Amino acid sequence: MTKPNTSFKLSIRDVEIIEEALRAKAGRRGLAIANGETSPQLKAEMIELQNVLGRIHEQKNFYAKFKDGKPYVSG
Repeated sequence: MTKPNTSFKLSIRDVEIIEEALRAKAGRRGLAIANGETSPQLKAEMIELQNVLGRIHEQKNFYAKFKDGKPYVSG
């Protein structure tokens, strides 16, 4: 039996595209919930989307530049 791939080679842009798509989907689900749709499946999917977005956010390294132009890397 083959093992699942647990190591992915994604570019920063790839992750950005995935994150944008997840945010758009979460936005549509949030709108449906705000409009009164309260199915357990919808709520479960919304929680799952928020958890995935949270894990992506927690793995990011944020970059900033000091006034002298040198980069600051967090994490």
